[in-house]
Amino acid sequence: MPTPRETILTALHALLSTLPATALRGEVPPERVPADGLLILRDGEPGEPEVTLSPLRYHYQHRAEIEAVVQGTARDAAFDTLTASIGTAIAADRTLGGLCDWADAEAPRPVDLPVEGAASLKAAVIPVALHYSTADPLA
Repeated sequence: MPTPRETILTALHALLSTLPATALRGEVPPERVPADGLLILRDGEPGEPEVTLSPLRYHYQHRAEIEAVVQGTARDAAFDTLTASIGTAIAADRTLGGLCDWADAEAPRPVDLPVEGAASLKAAVIPVALHYSTADPLA
């Protein structure tokens, strides 16, 4: 049976998969960026939990990361549309179907990356805070 952490990350990936961009999880970026953009979910860090006793619970603010990449001549508009769609999708279901207490994305810090012989890339890492509790840090 998957852990709460894995279940939540799987749900976040499934949410990203509903967007027009290609959504991957923990993979190496492909050689070509799809026309609608590319999203790669990185598992990130669960961080140090706050602990409550009676009953024993570990409260995490897990920081996952979404790598968002677009390419082409209209990359600024495409990037804006892609990042806005991520925000809209997360805002529509902040508990990821009741699996976590709250999910919240942070603003991206975009960079333009030149590509020799092709259109430049626009990319950013979008941190997503996933708040959840569990009875065991390994379960």
